Amino acid sequence: MMGHMMGWAPLVPTPVLYALAALAAAAAIAGLARRTRGALWRLAAAAALLLWLAGPELIRETGQPLPQTALLLVDQSPSMSIGQRAATARQAAELMQQAAARVPGLTVRTVTVRDGHGDGTRLLAALDQAAADIPPARLAGAVLVTDGQDHDVPATVPDHLRPADADGRRTTLPLHVLLTGRGEETDRRLRILQAPPYAIVGQNATLRVEIDDLGPHPAADGHAALTLSRGGEAPLHETVRTGIPQDITLPVTRPGPLLVGLAASALPGEVSTANNQDVVRINGVRDRLRVLLVSGTPNQGERVWRRLLKADPSVDLVHFTILRPPDKDDGTPLSDLALIAFPVRELFQQKIGQFDLIILDGFENRAILPRAYLENIANYVRDGGGLLLIGGPEFLGPGSLQDTPVGEILPAHVPVDGGLLEQRFRPALTDSGRRHPVTASLPGAGAQGHDAEWGPWYRTLKADSAHGQVLMDGPDHTPLLVLDRVERGRVALLLSDQIWLWSHGEGGGGPQSELLRRISHWLMKEPELEEEQLTATIADGRMRIVHRTAAPAGPRAVTVTAPDGTTQSVPLHISGTGLSEATLPAALPGIWTADDGTHRAFAAPAMADPQEFADLRATATLLAPLATQTGGAVRWLGDDPAHPDVPGLRLAASGTLSGPGWIGFPHRDARIVTGRSAQPLLPGWVALLVAGAALLLAWWREGRT
Repeated sequence: MMGHMMGWAPLVPTPVLYALAALAAAAAIAGLARRTRGALWRLAAAAALLLWLAGPELIRETGQPLPQTALLLVDQSPSMSIGQRAATARQAAELMQQAAARVPGLTVRTVTVRDGHGDGTRLLAALDQAAADIPPARLAGAVLVTDGQDHDVPATVPDHLRPADADGRRTTLPLHVLLTGRGEETDRRLRILQAPPYAIVGQNATLRVEIDDLGPHPAADGHAALTLSRGGEAPLHETVRTGIPQDITLPVTRPGPLLVGLAASALPGEVSTANNQDVVRINGVRDRLRVLLVSGTPNQGERVWRRLLKADPSVDLVHFTILRPPDKDDGTPLSDLALIAFPVRELFQQKIGQFDLIILDGFENRAILPRAYLENIANYVRDGGGLLLIGGPEFLGPGSLQDTPVGEILPAHVPVDGGLLEQRFRPALTDSGRRHPVTASLPGAGAQGHDAEWGPWYRTLKADSAHGQVLMDGPDHTPLLVLDRVERGRVALLLSDQIWLWSHGEGGGGPQSELLRRISHWLMKEPELEEEQLTATIADGRMRIVHRTAAPAGPRAVTVTAPDGTTQSVPLHISGTGLSEATLPAALPGIWTADDGTHRAFAAPAMADPQEFADLRATATLLAPLATQTGGAVRWLGDDPAHPDVPGLRLAASGTLSGPGWIGFPHRDARIVTGRSAQPLLPGWVALLVAGAALLLAWWREGRT
C-alpha cells in the first residue's frame, strides 16, 4: 500500500525564511509605491527563491493496512432471562463472529454485559470501557445484541463513536442494534409508588400503587385485578384502573413485621408476569403503650421502674404510690400526704381495659381495693392484659394479694410461715431461663446459667408451689422469676424486691434495665420476645429459618411453601440453646412460607435490581434514536435461538452502512508505515533559472523607461 503527500524541508531556519519573505514584500510595496515598472518581476524572482528555500517535496509512504475492530456487545442482563432471549443473543453473537471472519480487514471483539450492580443494564458504559484501549483510527463501530432495555442511553452520540482525526475532524461511527424478538412486545407492570415502613396496629395502612400496560396492546377495558395476600390472613381483591395511581387501604391487625404480596392480573399476550407482583414490608407498631404502676410504701425499686418506663418514648406511664393505707390514722391531714386522691374507681373499673400492663410493686392491699376491683384485675388479665407483681415482705402480711381474687392468677404461692428468706444469694438462670428470650443471653448470665456474674441480693420469698415457667431461681433453687399465661393474658411474678441493688452496682450490679424491659415487653406481647418463635429471612438467594423454643426439644423439620405453591420438608439443625435453623435456596420472587405445625413465618426476597425488571419488553424505542443518529440499523433477530435472523457484515467505502440483509462499517484507512521517501518538487537550478529570467524581465522593463 502506497500513499503520497506533500511536505516541506526548509534549507534555512524558518525565522530566517519569514524575515526574507518580509523584506521581499516590503521591497515590492516600495517599488509599487514609486510606480517602478519592474517591481512585480522582482517580486516574482524573490518568490521563486523563497519557494526553493522552503524546500517543497513529494513524500511517498509505503505501509501495511491494519484491520479495523468492531465491538460486539452481547446483553446477558437479568431481563434477558425472559423466554429464549439469552440463548438467541449468544447464538447471534457466534454467527456474527463467523461472518466477521469472512470479511478481510475486519475484526470483531465480543464483550458480554451482565448486570449493572443494581443500576439496570448499562450497555453504553460497557461500550466506553471496551473502546478505551482501541486506537480511534481502528475502531469501526459497534453492534448491540440486546432486548432493547438499556438504562444508560445518552442523548447524544458517545465520544468513542465520534473519534477525531489528526486534523481534529470527527467521524461518526455506526451503532447497530440487533433485538432478540420478532417485534415490539407488550408487558404489564405493577409499581409501588408509596408504602409506609410502619403502621399503627388497629388502623389502616395506605399503599399507593399503579399498574401500567406497556407496548402496542394494552387492556381493552383499562382495568386490572389486584390481589393483596397477607401472611396467615384471607387475601383482599381490588379492581384498579391502569395507568393511574390509586390508594389501597390495608388493615394492620397485629404488631411485628407484616409481608403483603401484591399481584396484578396477567395481561393477555404480555411477555412475562415477573413484574406483575411485588412485596411490601410493613412493621406493625402499637400507638402508645399505657402502663399503670402502683407502688406500695415508697421504696428503692420504684425509682428504677420510673426511670425505665419514662425513658421509653412509646410508653405512657401512670404512676401512683400508696403513702398511707386508709385504715391508718395518725392525725396527719390528707392534704399533707397526697398530691391527688387515689382514683380507685376510675383506674380499676372504668379505665382498666385501656392499660396494656399493670405493675404492682410492693403493693399491700389493706382495705385499699375492694374485692370487686381485685376481681377486675384478675378478669383484665384473663381478657388479654399483662400483670407484673414484685413481691417483698408485704406479700406475707394480712393484705397479701395471694389471698384475694388476684391470687387465682398468680403462678406461685408463698406460705406465711418460712416464706421469707433473708440471706445473701446470686440470682441464676434455670434451664428454661437459658432458652426463654426474656432471659436468654442476658449480659453476664454465664454459659451454664448458674455461673452468672451478677451482684448479690439479700432477700427473697420462698414459694412452696409454682407453675408456669421458672426462668430465674434463688437460694436452694427456689423460684425467683416466674412467667405464666392465664387464658388470653400473661402474668409475671418476681419474688424479690431487691432488683434495685443491681442499679446501684452492688457486687458488680446486673442487667436490671434489660431484664425489666424484656419482662414488660413480654407481658405486652411484643413478638420478638415470644418463647415459641419461627422466623424466616431471605438474602442472596437463600432462605434462613430459625426456630426458638423454651421447651427441652423443638420440631425436627419445617414445611416450606414456595410462591408457586410447591412444598418441601426441610430438616432443622440445632445451632444453640433452644435454637435450631435451616437454610435452602430461595430465588423465586414472592412470599415464602415456613410452617412447623404450630407457627408460620413468612419471608420474601428483596429484588436485587428493581430497575432491571421495571420493563420486560423487547423494544426498539430506547435505542433506535441513537442508532439513527450514528447511521446504524435496527434489526429483529426473531425468537428462534437455533436460527436467529442475523444480517451479513460488510466494509462499505461510502454511503449508507446498512441495507436489506446486511449491516456495515466504514473503511477507516488505518495502516502502519513501513517505508518513506522524499523527492524535491523544485530543484535549485530550476529556481535559479526562474529567478534569473524574472530579474532579466525586470531590468528590461525598467530599461524601457
